[in-house]
Amino acid sequence: MEVINQIQWDKGNGLIPVIAQDYSTKEVLMMAFMNKEALQLSLETQIAHYYSRTKERIWKKGEQSGHTQKIISFTLDCDKDALLLQVEQIGVACHTGNTSCFFNTIKNDKIKINTNPNINPNLIYGAIDNLYHTLLERKNADPKISYTAHLYHKGENTIGKKIVEEAAELSFAIKDKSETEIIYEATDLLYHALVGLSFSNIHPDRVRQEILKRFDLGGLVEKSQRATKEPPKKLPKTNKNKKPKS
Repeated sequence: MEVINQIQWDKGNGLIPVIAQDYSTKEVLMMAFMNKEALQLSLETQIAHYYSRTKERIWKKGEQSGHTQKIISFTLDCDKDALLLQVEQIGVACHTGNTSCFFNTIKNDKIKINTNPNINPNLIYGAIDNLYHTLLERKNADPKISYTAHLYHKGENTIGKKIVEEAAELSFAIKDKSETEIIYEATDLLYHALVGLSFSNIHPDRVRQEILKRFDLGGLVEKSQRATKEPPKKLPKTNKNKKPKS
């Protein structure tokens, strides 16, 4: 499409910021990014598609929740480096269950959360996705109050140590053949693994994508591909004092 080549895509990541606005109420719903493929899909289908920097893939708005955005109009700013979509929002725009993602008010150097969910996000998103976003929110919490914030504050060494500890406890529970303990310890391990992912700003969807890749690849084959290459064979030592044969 000719219009795609006229847009001033960010030279660093090839993206353009996009604001989605409700076409009837004019309320700003959310801000996201598109790359060329996402914009082309949006133009062709008239349904909003974005590029997720955390998931590192194209995503159709509402692909999981069903809360899609039917695009009424596309508008570029004067520099052609930002895009405004006027949309018909089906359901809510925010993963929190709020109509709009913009509900945090800054006043007197403090953030006031004015959240008023219209829909229970637990009913439309998976437990893993909800937990991941909750963990991200804990990054700004008080380490003296929040255990998750405490882990963030301690850093990667403490987080890594907890993951190792929880993995060991799960192993012992499996050995003891206790279903209750296995479930309990697996939950603890999953939680701490997600803390590690969120600390590293890696969305669990990227793990899901890696799992899907491996469906068509045998486990042993995949493991052998990841194995380190065989180190080069060392040449036999030579005796410098030994005279060559005539």
